Amino acid sequence: MDAIKMIKERRSVRKFKDEKVDRDVIKEIVSLAMYSPTWANSQTARYTVVDDKELLKRLANESMKGFQFNINTASNAAGAVVVSAVKGLSGYSPDGKIVTKKDDEWEMFDAGVASQTFCLAAHEKGIGTVIMGIFDEDKVADMINLPDNEVVEAIIPYGYPEGTQNMPKRKDIGEVIRFI
Repeated sequence: MDAIKMIKERRSVRKFKDEKVDRDVIKEIVSLAMYSPTWANSQTARYTVVDDKELLKRLANESMKGFQFNINTASNAAGAVVVSAVKGLSGYSPDGKIVTKKDDEWEMFDAGVASQTFCLAAHEKGIGTVIMGIFDEDKVADMINLPDNEVVEAIIPYGYPEGTQNMPKRKDIGEVIRFI
């Protein structure tokens, strides 16, 4: 699939078929997401794959802050990838000093790029995804035994899409661009 077509056709998927996604396919998707650009090539993104159905249901029911839409999506997915970032690298100089006004928030930027790359690679493989942001980071970290030097940035439920997703209307180019 060419890049322009992939960008235009990839959609957030919230309904999935009851079909397991092979771990080798997920490994291949993560290996592609690893090509995401990062601050000073720090490669801070980490991917914890939750494909155990019981843990997935716990993750959905106990960490989504009661947000039913996310609970339903996550509990019906084939799995979910918890995207985390190694702390203290993105936005820092080699001697450990913060060198951007964004402080350590650059971790989120790098994790966002990695998450989008993951989703595009998954789309190429026929796997649907949605990036979630409403969840209790501490509960998720505890549930997946996240190392202390990492922080949870996003949860990406995945699976084979059920049905088709329509493209939401896009804003006019004049609303989003400025030339100086």
